[in-house]
Amino acid sequence: MTKKIRKAVFPAAGLGTRFLPATKASPKEMLPLVDKPLIQYAVEEAVASGIESILIITGREKSSIENHFDISFELEQVLREKGKNELFEQVRAISDIVNISYTRQKQALGLGHAIYQAKDFVGDEPFAALLADDGVDAEKPALRQMIDVYEKYEAPVIATMQVAGEAISRFGVIDADEVEPGVFKIKDMVEKPKFADAPSDLAIIGRYIFTPDIFPAIEETKPGAGGEIQITDAMRLLLKTRPFYAVRLEGTRHDAGDKLGFLIATVEFALKREDLGEDFRSYLKSLKL
Repeated sequence: MTKKIRKAVFPAAGLGTRFLPATKASPKEMLPLVDKPLIQYAVEEAVASGIESILIITGREKSSIENHFDISFELEQVLREKGKNELFEQVRAISDIVNISYTRQKQALGLGHAIYQAKDFVGDEPFAALLADDGVDAEKPALRQMIDVYEKYEAPVIATMQVAGEAISRFGVIDADEVEPGVFKIKDMVEKPKFADAPSDLAIIGRYIFTPDIFPAIEETKPGAGGEIQITDAMRLLLKTRPFYAVRLEGTRHDAGDKLGFLIATVEFALKREDLGEDFRSYLKSLKL
């Protein structure tokens, strides 16, 4: 019987260099899309997909993530005293959303190293890993799409999206055979290939489902560029001994860790808001572009 995916890991110890100077003293995961930080969108996606426990891998200058998901007695008291009950409910719901624990990655040594910090938390269970700055706006939560594939094939699953042209060279890319519409059995993975050398137009994005044998694979993975342990290298090692699958996600992916991507995501999310969308759309139409 396939073990249920109950746990999710959120690597959040990166330095956020693409968003400096905003991320000098504030985590990129706490950048707000309209009025909600990036990491909250991803946590809500995980919970909507059936996740029961979350481990967030943090680092120095990341305490605001813990504060965000904690109870804020002073703020809640002020909101209640002023009769702002709706805001109180919103704030309290954040701290009640799911069971969250934290561990610190002392050095940012790559995504593989960050995920390895979750070894004790995961134990012998399969688990999900989500990157908060990879936002996926989808009717069916992106992680739920992946869990459905995991439950069918009983193997690790990677999220992918189609990327056209030269932009594919910015991503890890899969070489795979389509086994059903939107689902692929992976033959190999290539990290940031030249456009001419890319084996497909399917780029790996920040959603993964792993089985616990990923941890021995990470242990065997040698550091790559910059002394970092890349999760793609660990997956390629594991691919030699077990099948991997990929899902072409239904929905829109936003690279919110990139300045332009973040601006685009902000506009898209704001336009969908019932309380803001109409006025914001009118404002955008009024611009002389």
